[in-house]
Amino acid sequence: MLEWLVALCVVILVAVTWPRSAYFGTKSRPDALPKGPGRSSQQGTGDQAGGRVSERDGGSDVSTTRAVALICKPSALANYLLKHCRTFTNYSPRVGWTWRASALLQSVYEACWPYDSPVQFVRDNLQLSDDGLVALDWAVPSYQKRRRTSSHSASPVLLIIPNSFGKFTRNVLKLCETALSHGYLPAVFNRRSHNGTPLTTLKLQQFGDPADLREAVRYIRHRQPAGRLYAVSESTGSGLLLSYLGECGSSSYMTAAVCLSPVFRCQSWFENGLCWPLQWALVLYQKVCLSRYKTVLGEKIQTDALFSSCSLRGLEEALFCQTGQVGSAPAGPTGTSSTCNLASCTWDNYWERNEPLRDVDEVAIPVLSVCAQDDPVRGDAQSTVPFELFETNPHFFLLLTDRGSHCGFSDQPEAGAAAGAFGAAGGTESRWTNWSHRALLEFFRATTDFFAAEERAKQLAARRRGMGGGGGGRVFRHRSVSTCKRVPACSHNIHAIYNWQRSYTR
Repeated sequence: MLEWLVALCVVILVAVTWPRSAYFGTKSRPDALPKGPGRSSQQGTGDQAGGRVSERDGGSDVSTTRAVALICKPSALANYLLKHCRTFTNYSPRVGWTWRASALLQSVYEACWPYDSPVQFVRDNLQLSDDGLVALDWAVPSYQKRRRTSSHSASPVLLIIPNSFGKFTRNVLKLCETALSHGYLPAVFNRRSHNGTPLTTLKLQQFGDPADLREAVRYIRHRQPAGRLYAVSESTGSGLLLSYLGECGSSSYMTAAVCLSPVFRCQSWFENGLCWPLQWALVLYQKVCLSRYKTVLGEKIQTDALFSSCSLRGLEEALFCQTGQVGSAPAGPTGTSSTCNLASCTWDNYWERNEPLRDVDEVAIPVLSVCAQDDPVRGDAQSTVPFELFETNPHFFLLLTDRGSHCGFSDQPEAGAAAGAFGAAGGTESRWTNWSHRALLEFFRATTDFFAAEERAKQLAARRRGMGGGGGGRVFRHRSVSTCKRVPACSHNIHAIYNWQRSYTR
């Protein structure tokens, strides 16, 4: 009921206050995609030979028909993606007199409108080292009788991190459905107190604290040791994924990751990044979720200040920037804490420890970000998207679209191309697909194929070097006996997975 009320209020407000041309997006924007010197991009002209990363001059003429730009540092992997990812150039956003062309309406629809998903979820509650609880919801087809997946399955695992408010959106449900149809094992990560996860300790997860996610990833690797692990984050949930990848580096256990409509500069976004109708709706939703724990939270924070807050910043400050905040943690073995100290937890100190890009130089896997120019939640792309990161760091790739709203990216494929794997969403619903889901799955496939080819080339070169020495005979190398304690090898052979981490940056 609350979701319907919020959606109705937003629709009425937009219809009354916004100009018609901006509301329906009927005006063409020839300069929608950004221009800048030294920016590598790919024009979505549909040309098969478009798989080439080229330096773009700031004064060059850009075609107005371009819908997608791939912005990245030129590298071997970038060229491979441009050559093998056809979805990157095959995006047809909705324009004209239709509500789907409105960025705000499409965002509200994806966040609030119910979706009859043909998948069901099996929950694993994970007890953490501090006795807290997080949950993993494993998606399985509704027709499948066996509700548990085998631990010996070699199917890849897709870890999905929803937005930081814990809302299961249509985007998450559709992604689970699409991933299942492509052979993945989707698992949705739920933070403490989110989506019915019990709050067993007086601690909530801070915005960019990856400690809980790290333990969940270890459990996934223990349960599915034979399958590769990929990760997808949605909206503000990308802050948690980027924080995890930065802190863990090459020990993240992941092969590749994708951020859908991420919020990069989160402190600025909490301070002034949202228009008041959307901010009011998110604040109201978070208050309703926290009201369940009002009594127990009152033991550590000022609940009056919490529930009287009218902004996202006020809520975050009331939860984590007060003496005795619920996000604090005891000091570790070294006497330090990964969260704010009780005596000096100011707003700026909080974001020094939770800003998603604080350790971005340590990320060691390919990360694709899918963003839209007209995203009403993130804000203006020129001021909210760190283009310099994608132009200088070979691990980061940006797909920037002219239209797509926030986690929307709906398009209408050609006839016969939209048949779903489950066939449960018939009628007009089945004709609408999410372009970003096809793009991210193709990105995962292409990066995996690229790393496999790199590994084969390394093995072939090593074999040739071995055959060239010793006069053609078999070479025996002396192995010294070590007196050190032997460490058990990882069941998933983590070193074999990550020995390519720098090979594609050339």
